[in-house]
Amino acid sequence: MLSQLPFGNDEAKLLLEDSLLASLAPYKQLASFEPEAGGILMGYRRGDHIHITEATFPSKDDIRSRFRFFRHATHHQRVALQRWKDTDRTLDYVGEWHTHPEDDPVPSHIDLKHWREIAASSRRPMVFVIVGRLSNWIGVGHFDQVRQVP
Repeated sequence: MLSQLPFGNDEAKLLLEDSLLASLAPYKQLASFEPEAGGILMGYRRGDHIHITEATFPSKDDIRSRFRFFRHATHHQRVALQRWKDTDRTLDYVGEWHTHPEDDPVPSHIDLKHWREIAASSRRPMVFVIVGRLSNWIGVGHFDQVRQVP
């Protein structure tokens, strides 16, 4: 999926690999008993462009329920640090993902608050993905704003 970033110059692009989105699909909350899942997004920054290629996946230490996901930092940071080292310090933390038990997901107030905090603490745009049952919501945060990718 290739889209224009809603921040920055008119040339800035976001590329999410189809294989990445396919790797998140098994975590869709299709049954009523399935808990939310999530992780971090990793990829490459090339000027104003963001290319997302990888993600971390839920660990046994994450807190998961039907309508809540809390990422335990240790596992996800360990994976991201190892991948950063493996790629000669070029693969970067570029955002976060989680699921919602909705056909067409919409960020909650909690999601937006959390993402604004992440975006405000970063000097670069960050990407946020919600995996729904039928579609995904994709947004970019920069400074203290979060906007959906068109």
